[in-house]
Amino acid sequence: MNATSPVARRQLHFPAVAASRFPYHRGSLLSVQDLTLEDVSHILARATALEDQDPLMRDRILAKRRVALLFYESSTRTRTSFELAAKSLGADTTLVSSLSSSIEKGETLKDTGLTLRALGAEAIILRHNASGAPWLLEDVTRLPVLNAGDGMHEHPTQALLDLRTILAHLRTGSESVSETTLAGVTVTIVGDILHSRVARSNMLLLPRLGAQVILCGPKELLPDLAANAGPGIAIERNFEVALRQSQAVMMLRIQAERLAGMQLDLEQYKVDYQLTGLRLETQAPTAVVLHPGPIIRGLELTAGVADGTQSAILEQVRNGVAIRMAVVERALLPREGGRA
Repeated sequence: MNATSPVARRQLHFPAVAASRFPYHRGSLLSVQDLTLEDVSHILARATALEDQDPLMRDRILAKRRVALLFYESSTRTRTSFELAAKSLGADTTLVSSLSSSIEKGETLKDTGLTLRALGAEAIILRHNASGAPWLLEDVTRLPVLNAGDGMHEHPTQALLDLRTILAHLRTGSESVSETTLAGVTVTIVGDILHSRVARSNMLLLPRLGAQVILCGPKELLPDLAANAGPGIAIERNFEVALRQSQAVMMLRIQAERLAGMQLDLEQYKVDYQLTGLRLETQAPTAVVLHPGPIIRGLELTAGVADGTQSAILEQVRNGVAIRMAVVERALLPREGGRA
């Protein structure tokens, strides 16, 4: 779906749960739009409960259940945390990558998914370079599918772990979320927003909890159209102005693999949008610094900021395991009353 189409604009203007035949399986997580605020609260609470549980008890929850990780793109944090999450619950996991399977020979996503189902996979965690791939996979397999990032579209578990990190710093103890949980909080997202599925999922989730989201970056990486993305979302080109309003700032890397010949002056980009220690100290001395990774030190932020006292980047990584434990459990042990 073209991002400028009326349907795309309507979906972004109303980021509530969309009326849809998807997901087929109530344990699937294809988009943050699949989740009610009650669902979000349940995932946050289960993440904490599972994180605190005795590992010897926790690994009985999904003992010998079979989870397939199907990754068409490279990944360190997402793939490893999903794998550790599933194994922490006692599940057996298998990793299928595009470089070491029949995908390399031209096998389609449909046939790979059906093969994994025939081999006994009970849930599939998918990262794919095509937007919409998780919906296709769920359609053909009717298994619970967890979206680990699809093209430039969404990355729902990243938005959930980002939310958990923000709550820990700005709303300590909050797990049961509502439309006002983040009222008065401004989150600035800076950098390559055009290509960022992380930014998109956060834009769809955070305003539902009352947060204001400021998008900041050059026009090449942040079209003016994004100002119409929905309530609670605004564009600010001046980084210092955006920082002064922020309680949280999320830096994004420039996704060189998706630029497709776009010319960008990296030195000018650093002058305008790099998060330095001086900028942070003078403009946002109490803001929490986030980054979904991988970090390109010296480009979107300096090493001093990445390793500094305001950085919650490694905390995000740790939160990824807890959130993904909750999501994997939800996939294989969905609560009563959900969609079939």
